[in-house]
Amino acid sequence: MPGGRLTQQERQQVALGLADGLAYAEIARRLDRPTSTITREVMRNGGPTAYRADLAHRATERRAHRRRQTVPQGAEAPPQPHGRDAEAVREYEETFTTVIMASGMSRMMSRVLACLCISDAGSLTAAELVQRLQVSPASVSKAIAFLESQGLVRRERDERRRERYIVDDDIWYQSMMASARSTAQLVETTREGVRVLGPGTPAATRLENIARFLDFVSESIARAAEQARDILHVKPEPASGQPARPASGGEAVEAARTSGGEPSESDGEG
Repeated sequence: MPGGRLTQQERQQVALGLADGLAYAEIARRLDRPTSTITREVMRNGGPTAYRADLAHRATERRAHRRRQTVPQGAEAPPQPHGRDAEAVREYEETFTTVIMASGMSRMMSRVLACLCISDAGSLTAAELVQRLQVSPASVSKAIAFLESQGLVRRERDERRRERYIVDDDIWYQSMMASARSTAQLVETTREGVRVLGPGTPAATRLENIARFLDFVSESIARAAEQARDILHVKPEPASGQPARPASGGEAVEAARTSGGEPSESDGEG
């Protein structure tokens, strides 16, 4: 049944599904579980190539034991606004954290970023982060310092002179552009290898092909980020009498255009 922790038998089915090359969604369907549950389970236990059911089960038991030891007696999750299910929000936050970790970020940095992203205000104080994540102030401070250095968060003082850490909608654009710049630098270095190894040699040909591929990807990322930047600032409008659903990329770009944020022709067409 959906809900609750995965059993050892379910974890064995997850492992078999991964070995058969099944997508997370298909494994989730077979187990009658949310896809997010399977994604979180796999990503926090080694990823699709290193997942082992028995190790994952033991790791989960250890985490549950540590949580019982570290959470203060009587501590409760903060009340959720908008009638949200607190347990569903907690599980989603854990899934979001795990997926961020898969990009190479450490767990604490990922937890802080995920916590900020899913807060309605998009900002929290250090004390609020400590309370929500049940970690030390030093851990939060270290995570914030790293996220700031990457341009993922910024800080401002509120009316009470407290520092608030803010996750800006535009960070995703900045993150994509930073990725494009990093890839462009790799292209430059790879092409330098062509000169050193001698054009036309097998190694130089390999490097040139890598450079051409990465150059195309880098330019595509930068162009797409510029074209889609306004999506980050356009609120999806639900149909009359229906709840809002996330807009697709094309729908959101069109909404941005009609609201005055149309990309320039020099950026190309999506």
